[in-house]
Amino acid sequence: MAAADLVDAYLAELPGDTRRLAGAEWGLTVPPDAAGGWPLHVGLRLLDGLLTAKAPVLDAEAGVDPWMLLWWNRQTRMVRFGCTRSGEIWVHADVPAAAVDERALDRLLGLVCEGAVAARDYARAQGEQASVSARLEP
Repeated sequence: MAAADLVDAYLAELPGDTRRLAGAEWGLTVPPDAAGGWPLHVGLRLLDGLLTAKAPVLDAEAGVDPWMLLWWNRQTRMVRFGCTRSGEIWVHADVPAAAVDERALDRLLGLVCEGAVAARDYARAQGEQASVSARLEP
């Protein structure tokens, strides 16, 4: 089965909001309870022999140090974090199109979601720590 057909079939079986955006592009929304507190909008695209998944995770106001992303990238498998010029944090992952099967797609999307949840949990903890510190300062 071609990778595009496999992605179509896989997404059709998922609960929730999934959509085909173009010939080789799809979108899905992971609900807030599974995505660290608010929806995760994941884009999938087949291009140049790769299936790429990417999603915006945090806005610039989250205050995550972009250098922390480099440290996170050393610890992840298949996924990596990036930062836009405006400071928005994204999670990205790729798998060769030839290797796409249901298991690989499930793993790819699971790791993207896991990365997003970890980043959101980290930002939430940093925010809570900052608000506690502000209350404790004389």
